[in-house]
Amino acid sequence: MYAITIPEPGGPEALVWAEVPDPVPGEGEVLVEVASSAVNRADVLQRQGFYNPPAGASPYPGLECAGRVAARGPGVTGWSVGDEVCGLLAGGGYAQKVAVPAGQLLPVPDGVGLVEAAALPEVTATVWSNVFMVAHLRPAETLLVHGGSSGIGTMAIQLAKAVGARVAVTAGSSEKLARCQELGADILIDYREQDFVEELRKATDGAGADVILDIVGAKYLDRNVRALAVNGRLAIIGLQGGAKGELNLGALLSKRAAVTATSLRARPLAEKAAIIAAVREHVWPLIADGVVRPVVERTMPMSEAAEAHRLMESSSHVGKILLAAPQA
Repeated sequence: MYAITIPEPGGPEALVWAEVPDPVPGEGEVLVEVASSAVNRADVLQRQGFYNPPAGASPYPGLECAGRVAARGPGVTGWSVGDEVCGLLAGGGYAQKVAVPAGQLLPVPDGVGLVEAAALPEVTATVWSNVFMVAHLRPAETLLVHGGSSGIGTMAIQLAKAVGARVAVTAGSSEKLARCQELGADILIDYREQDFVEELRKATDGAGADVILDIVGAKYLDRNVRALAVNGRLAIIGLQGGAKGELNLGALLSKRAAVTATSLRARPLAEKAAIIAAVREHVWPLIADGVVRPVVERTMPMSEAAEAHRLMESSSHVGKILLAAPQA
């Protein structure tokens, strides 16, 4: 088969479409013939040499895929050869075939095409696990989403609205904010021109956000705490603004607030399987009913992954960038 390899870390040109050995599904794994994968920030970091795959994972980038079951490893039940699936991966999505733990597979939901389905696993798992399983967003509460026009952001807006929450977003242009509004965002904040703490305070009569989903990290830590409501929950899922910041524990105590930080890629298989099961139970019906939908900016041939990474790094896109794999 062919896959995108990274012979040496570097810029987008470091991604090389090359012939590699076919994966063999192990105990509890399913071999998927890949129709498509999606580009994530973690893939960019891996290409640059800053985010290596967990031990035992595929060395190729790609944290999600969609395709058809090609074979089952020992001990697998519940999936059959030919099933159309999408899956959460620790790596290996940028390839024609990938071995996936059976507990991290989902059926392609009704109303979504096979290629388009690759836009779903990572964002649904990330948003549902952080916003709902950890931060426990409830109806009528306010969610602040940083990077509202990103793949994570566009999914977070829709899921929060689906459960009856109010959604505030930050984004870097009026065009991106308009796209967020189309998806249901109620409070629109241009982070280049406005102070999100002040804008959120004005929009919530001084209350602040009950839950904040943050991809920035250290740069926003102090302001995020100030933007939290009493009993608020800050969920940090990215470090685009740095990894080390100063936390005002007094402010946190005064609000009886909580800060959590999670990653998805390196979690144990059992934890990932539990998240995927929750996504199937709670999110998949919303997708099938058309309440929630994947937002895809562009689909490109997988062999053009370098160009897809350039688009990702430009931050000019809204939603997900997909890579379509040639069939083996």
